[in-house]
Amino acid sequence: MALPSSAKTLEVSHVAPLTTSPESNVHFTLPLTFFDIIWFKFAPVERVFFYALPETKHTFFNSVLPKLKHTLSLTLQYFLPLAGKITWPQDSPKLVLQYTPGDVVSVSVAESDADFDLIASNRAFHASLVRPLVSPLHVSETGASVIALRITLFPNRGFSIGITTHHAVLDGKSTTMFMKSWAYLTKQNPPLLPELTPFYDRNVIKDPPGFDMIKFLRSSPGSTLSDCRNNPKLFEFRQFSILDELTDLYRATFELSRSDIDKLRQRVSSNWDSSSKPKLHLSTFVVTFAYVFDCILKVTEGDESKMKVMFGFSADYRNRLIPPVPENYFGNCVGFKMNYENMREQLVGRDGDSFSAVAEKISGLVKEMGNHDQNDILKEGELLVSKRGLIASEKYSGVGVAGSPRFGVYSIDFGWGHPKKVSFISIENGSISMADSENGDGGVEVGLYLKKQQMDVFTSVFLTGLSL
Repeated sequence: MALPSSAKTLEVSHVAPLTTSPESNVHFTLPLTFFDIIWFKFAPVERVFFYALPETKHTFFNSVLPKLKHTLSLTLQYFLPLAGKITWPQDSPKLVLQYTPGDVVSVSVAESDADFDLIASNRAFHASLVRPLVSPLHVSETGASVIALRITLFPNRGFSIGITTHHAVLDGKSTTMFMKSWAYLTKQNPPLLPELTPFYDRNVIKDPPGFDMIKFLRSSPGSTLSDCRNNPKLFEFRQFSILDELTDLYRATFELSRSDIDKLRQRVSSNWDSSSKPKLHLSTFVVTFAYVFDCILKVTEGDESKMKVMFGFSADYRNRLIPPVPENYFGNCVGFKMNYENMREQLVGRDGDSFSAVAEKISGLVKEMGNHDQNDILKEGELLVSKRGLIASEKYSGVGVAGSPRFGVYSIDFGWGHPKKVSFISIENGSISMADSENGDGGVEVGLYLKKQQMDVFTSVFLTGLSL
């Protein structure tokens, strides 16, 4: 069933890196590391930045939009790979990210009659209202684009920038660095600040011994590198069936203040016998994820599609590896942990203490990620591959986490003020998103999709739990 669209595409432009840069006139190739390959078949990541701007259409199209395009071209001088594509040359032993002079980034421009104040708020609204604010990546038998941008005007109210990124090229930190760089160059003259200038040396990431790229490319057993390279569906993404149910979904944003997080942390600590057990790791991430996940379990009780629920999350490994990887490393440097147990079964008999039990489980997994070992990251990825069939056959649903409160997305100011809202669109698969709070109080914003009735119940459960 086709979803209603409230955005009319006005133009599709192609923005190239500024040609006055010597670097933009040379070929540039980056091999994908095992960190990248692990995410290769995952669906693209989609984020939308909303900016309030009570200007007329004339001002937007004659001043704001041309400036955004020009500074995007400036920014691409530093981020050449974003204008290129992922491909697999016949003479290469692995997939590569390749920029060729003349490559461009697709930028579509649209106008929307949707209620800007609604979709840039925390309130619940139909999921279809934000889907037209992002564009798909171009995928063919020979490669895939890296990013796609969509700038949408809401006349007299504001505009949005939707960015779609290929997960095998950019993790959340790299994407945020690009957006911060673009915003910086819209307000300031080059050069970029050192911390915003991407670091491209792939020698800082070593593929672990025994890494088999074929395992992560959804290839048939016995496939060779040649089989994979010539597979016409190689660059297609893994699809989630929940997208077929998008017409039933609503999205909303929920906030946990610093005070809320402190109270929740204390609640877990008071239920934990620290005299006989190891100390829990109760970071802002652990407490937030545990609380929201526990609320989700409560409100989806009885939902046949949520009878078996597992969870997972990822973490930045730039400062976890030995030696550490530069903070401005461009690419994926993200490991992940999965809990393959059905959490509903794990929480049987702990109705009054389910939140603490979930926090305990997440704490343990986070502590396991602190061992600085790339081999463990590879093993976790291989385990996920081996579990795919079981997860599908047993009809497990999963809850993951996109984004991070550490990215500082609300600092991304192009010159027209900080974002009114930053939303992850690509969490329709059941994941949640996390971001720093817009009011800067050290709290966390959590975005999620649920069916309408479930969203109403979630709101009640979420608020009631905070008042305990």
